[in-house]
Amino acid sequence: MSAKITINSKPKQVVKRLLTVLPERARDVLVGRFGLGKDPVKLTLESIGKKYGITRERVRQIENYAIHSIKKADQFEKEKETFTELEKLLETLGGIISEEDLLSDISNDKSTQNHIHFLLVLGDVFKREKEDDHFKHRWFISEQLAEKVHKALKKLYEGLNNDHLISELDIVAQFLTHVEDVADHYKKEDIIRRWLSISKTIGKNPLGEWGLVASPNIHAKGIRDYAFLVLRKHGSPIHFREVAKSIEKLFGKKAHVATTHNELIKDSRFVLVGRGLYALAEWGYMSGVVKDVIRKVLDKNGPLTKLEIIDKVMKERYVKENTIVVNLQNLKYFKKDKEGRYSAVPVATA
Repeated sequence: MSAKITINSKPKQVVKRLLTVLPERARDVLVGRFGLGKDPVKLTLESIGKKYGITRERVRQIENYAIHSIKKADQFEKEKETFTELEKLLETLGGIISEEDLLSDISNDKSTQNHIHFLLVLGDVFKREKEDDHFKHRWFISEQLAEKVHKALKKLYEGLNNDHLISELDIVAQFLTHVEDVADHYKKEDIIRRWLSISKTIGKNPLGEWGLVASPNIHAKGIRDYAFLVLRKHGSPIHFREVAKSIEKLFGKKAHVATTHNELIKDSRFVLVGRGLYALAEWGYMSGVVKDVIRKVLDKNGPLTKLEIIDKVMKERYVKENTIVVNLQNLKYFKKDKEGRYSAVPVATA
């Protein structure tokens, strides 16, 4: 999310010193459970239990005993400066932050992340809530602040629907309207982005627009969804060949021209407005071929002159004037009165 944060403490060295207060098996259990060895993979209770021939519950007891023993040891007090630094860091990052963001902001190294995680578990001031339907794993210091952020995120989620696509600037502004009684030093864009990142229900797409994670506009699953985002970014009708190229360029997804065209045809979110040119239906373009558009224009406005029809149809379709004129000459669909105005021939009913 941002540039890496530098910490003065050496997490691996601090953890190494803290582990020395434990007997061998207790130390080995913590090393395995938290991935503190040469291999940063975290072991399950079952796998450690098999190694020692004990139950997973017994492993859990040893783990809890080991953590409690470290906290009571003199060495723990000697490392107080490290925990103070982590506390200040967490506060600087917003007071509450997803576990993933916190660890990745400090280091890309998995082993270092594991050691930081272990120190957070040891520190009494640090509180962790497990992920649930709304939020990711997150760490915080103040329960009061955490509750305010949780509440604001839920309100923001409730105000969105699957069609919403919001710029980052606007989502930050909307979120701030839901945050009640927090200190001004928290109201910074980088902190708000971290708070937004805690949510499992709100997210952003590859183009940096925010909305509901469940929406195809955010979690694009196929060519149609990617095409929709391409047209939104472009802002005006675009040829299906260019849509396919843009999908590959913006998202790194293979998009065959023929497949892209076929998907655009089948999806009601797109409207054909010219030879191979597609627009988004939400832009207000009329659907149908040219004669259908002429009929809709006449149904809406009543009889019109040829020039008036051409003007209105060309706002809906990227076609040549002559194409509109040729369609108007089809007596099966249109008729002209004595004043030179055209109207649609009523559709015959059975």
